[in-house]
Order: sequence, then structure tokens, then C-alpha cells
Amino acid sequence: MKTENRFQQNVQNFGRFLSGMVMPNIGAFIAWGLITAFFIPTGWIPNESFGSLVGPMIKFLLPLLIGYTGGKIVAGTRGGVLGAIATMGIIVGADIPMFIGAMIMGPLGGYLIKKLDEIFEGKIPAGFEMLVNNFSAGIVGALLAIIAYQAIGPVVLGLNNILKAGVEAIVNAGLLPLTSLFIEPGKILFLNNAINHGVLGPLGIQEVNELGKSIFFLLETNPGPGLGILLAYWAFSKGTVKQSSPGAIIIHFFGGIHEIYFPYVLMKPILVLAVIAGGISGVFTFNLFGAGLVATPSPGSIFALMAMTPRGGWFSVLLGVVVSAVVSFLVASIFIKKSDDIEDEEELRSAKERVQNLKGKQKKQISENSPKYNISDIDKIVFACDAGMGSSAMGATTLRKRLKKEGFDIKVLHKAIEDIPSDAKIIVTHKKLTERARNKVPQAEHYSINNFMDSSEFDQLIERLKQ
Repeated sequence: MKTENRFQQNVQNFGRFLSGMVMPNIGAFIAWGLITAFFIPTGWIPNESFGSLVGPMIKFLLPLLIGYTGGKIVAGTRGGVLGAIATMGIIVGADIPMFIGAMIMGPLGGYLIKKLDEIFEGKIPAGFEMLVNNFSAGIVGALLAIIAYQAIGPVVLGLNNILKAGVEAIVNAGLLPLTSLFIEPGKILFLNNAINHGVLGPLGIQEVNELGKSIFFLLETNPGPGLGILLAYWAFSKGTVKQSSPGAIIIHFFGGIHEIYFPYVLMKPILVLAVIAGGISGVFTFNLFGAGLVATPSPGSIFALMAMTPRGGWFSVLLGVVVSAVVSFLVASIFIKKSDDIEDEEELRSAKERVQNLKGKQKKQISENSPKYNISDIDKIVFACDAGMGSSAMGATTLRKRLKKEGFDIKVLHKAIEDIPSDAKIIVTHKKLTERARNKVPQAEHYSINNFMDSSEFDQLIERLKQ
């Protein structure tokens, strides 16, 4: 059992690392997607001049951002610079967008300069620090760019061609809907970001470069299956579960935070069949009617899907979402109507705890800090997560309301761990991320929680502020 949990944790950590290179740059991807949707020859407002931005952005800007972010995750800004230099070598050596190459070279550049700095630490004569640091980075960066251009680029290009051939074989065989057998359960295990940004996103962007749109952007982000689950609970459950469903629907479908429906599936694990059925039917519909998006919609809100839909594609995208929601609703209804214990409030609470366990969290709320700052010194509280979106944004909203109710006038921010302000006095994270946040800002008070949506999780923090 421990081996299984360790494997699951390692997979999730790897997935977080992959998505951590992409998610901070989602704004750039959306900007590129909007320019593509509007200004390419088949776009909403064809414009040759503005459309000329599409190629350089996809070939140079986006991979460089990924490479820089990957290096920065490993070794800070210095690692980011080396990651970008190394990524440039692999970009120039290929004719296709090198997103996979950027995900390799970025962290590699950061890792190498980090190790080199550790070797030189404490051995540089006084007054030569800047000289050694700058030239060591320049030499390593130049060598990495050359190696990437000559050796690593062709290998990554070959792997990319193999992956592309495999995907084309699946599509040509009509088996694309069956990917939902892996994607939908993977989402429940919190591999959604890894699947979407680490695998499907790069494949989709490459396809957009060739066809102008891609179905890969719809495989994981489709809100239909989760919507069907929540609608079924709203229609056929009782008590707390029924009352909480409408709010969850708004957060999931319009806000794009899919994690909100995961506890409702885990409440009755048999409902994974409903989301799989919804996913398969949705992908089949997308494929049948030629649906596709121009970039990853993030978060997976219906509004984001519509914004990333090319001209003439709204009907096919909406139809796929509706079909997947209806199928998921019908299958889920069968199991929910047969239940005799859905009204039990403890059932939902237990499911939420299982969600946290899947994310590698423990139930106990902890803080290893004694108060370090007076209340007058605390001008903000920072929620931090991998990307600074999603769960931390919801948690910031929940705490903001709780603080207002308690009479505190303290600003609440949500940030990615890498972007936590150095002057933050109080930082709140999921338990699994607390150590990373503590390494980033060791002088702050760090509070670990399990569920950003549960107001009772903040009791300890509120009591600390009252002291």
C-alpha cells in the first residue's frame, strides 16, 4: 500500500512539475490563441499583418517561456535564463514548435547551472563574484545551446514524430473517444493539469499550427461530464448534497474549476462510469462534427471554451459539451436514484477527505509556527499553490469572506509558490506544498490546510489573528 501511495505521489509530483512550466504562461497561450482565432485567413477578422504574429509566437515565444519557467523552477531567475538559452538551441534545430524540447531543456539548463554554482560556492575570490557568475552562465548556456541544436534536438524531433504517428493512428482508427477511459479517471486523481498541459496541450498546439484548430484542447477541458454529475445530484439527491450542488455547478461550469465535482464522484466511486460515458460521448461528438479549439481554455470554463473556438465552430463545440453532460447525467441518475444514503452529510464530508488524501494531504491541520508578527504588521495573507489559480483562488475568496465576517481588514492574495511576495507575513498552502513555500519565504508564518473551500479550515488562523 505504501509503495502504491508513493507511486501515486511521484506521478502527481511529476505532473505538477510539467504543468508548473505551462500554467504560469497560460496568458501567453491565450493571447496567441486569440490572435490565431481572429487574424489567420480562416479567422473571425482575417488580417495578414496581424496574422504574421502567429508563426513567431508559436515557434519562439511560447517554447522560450516554457523553457525559462522550467529553469526558474529549478534554480530561480538564473536557472530561467539558462533554460531559455538551452531552449533556443533546440528551437532553431527544428521545423516544428518545440514544446516537448522546452520541457526538457528548460529544467536541464536550470539544473546544470545550479550544480555549477554549488561547486563554486565559497571558492570565488572577493571581487570576482560577478565576473565568475556571468561568464559561467554564458559558457554553460552557449554549450547547452550548441548541444541542443546538434544532438538533443534531433532526438526530441524523432520522439515527437513517433508520438505524432501514434496519435494519428488512434485518430484514423476512430479510437480517440476511448482516451476518456484514461483521462476522466485521471482527472479524479488530480492528474488533470499533467494530462492537459503536459501532454494534450503540446499536441494540440502542433495540430493548430497545421490545421488551425485541434480537438486535443477539448479532451480534458470539456466541462460536460462534471456538469452531468452535479445536475444528477441536484435532481435526485437530498439534504446537504442537494443544497451544495447548484453552487458547485456555477463554480465548475462557469468558473472552470473542475476540482469542485471530484468529491461528488468519490462519494459514489461507481459514478466514474458516468464521467467516462460522458467523456466518450463528448469526444465522439466533437470528432464527428469536426470541433476544435485554437488554444487551451484555462480554466475549463464554458466561457473559455467559447473564446478559444474558431469562426464557425461554436455549434460543434457546444453540441459536444451538451451531449457529454446529458449522457453523464443519465448514467449518474441511475446510480444516484438507487442510493438510500446520499442525504447523509457525512458522506460528502468523507468524500472531500478522500479527495485530499488523493492529493497527498493529511486530515490534520498543522502549523509549526508560533506567532512572529503583531496584527498591525500583517497587511496581507497569501494563498499559494502550484499555479496561483484554481484552488488557491477559491481559498482566497473563502478566507476573504471569513475575515470580513470576523471584522478583519486584511488583504488576501492568491499566488503561485514561485511568485510569493518576499514581504509576506502569513502564507497558507496545502500541506503538501508547505515545505516549498517555507523554502521560498522562510521568515513568514506558514499555515497548512486540506480544503481551501471549507471555512472551518481557517479556525486556527482566525484564532491566531485574534491573539
